[in-house]
Amino acid sequence: MARNLLIQQSIKTTKTKAKAVKPLADQLISLAKLNTLSAKRKAFSILGEHRLVSLLFNDIGPRFKDRIGGYSRIISLGARRGDNAEVVVLELTEIKKKELKKPKKEKEAKAEEVPQAVSEKPAAVGEKPKTGLAVKEKPPITKKPTKKFLGGLRNIFKKERDSL
Repeated sequence: MARNLLIQQSIKTTKTKAKAVKPLADQLISLAKLNTLSAKRKAFSILGEHRLVSLLFNDIGPRFKDRIGGYSRIISLGARRGDNAEVVVLELTEIKKKELKKPKKEKEAKAEEVPQAVSEKPAAVGEKPKTGLAVKEKPPITKKPTKKFLGGLRNIFKKERDSL
């Protein structure tokens, strides 16, 4: 479970499992802050995978270098519906933020602005002046297949399940 916490940085589990894993995760992060060969060997003996050890020492350890303790936290979510077990979220206190990728539309718009500056030069005789706006064609409309008779009934009898 400590492996999943290091990879995903936030996991949803029961309270007893979270309380068992939290000291181990805090110990691994303390080893990562030391960043010595013996600390790497100790972490490898616990984790057993080189990829996780390198992730721990190169990414997670430097994030917590200014923190003295409290590397993970347990947040209660309530009771699970099936067996009434208390469900919690175990997460690292400093979660790495994912970088948002810009959509391609903005990149295309920037690419279209560049030719406008180039096309400001006088055009040769007999040529039409170029405009920076490109005409976008609409994609052909495809028809959705009609639903089968039993396809509509499936939604009526669908069971409501927990999302785990």
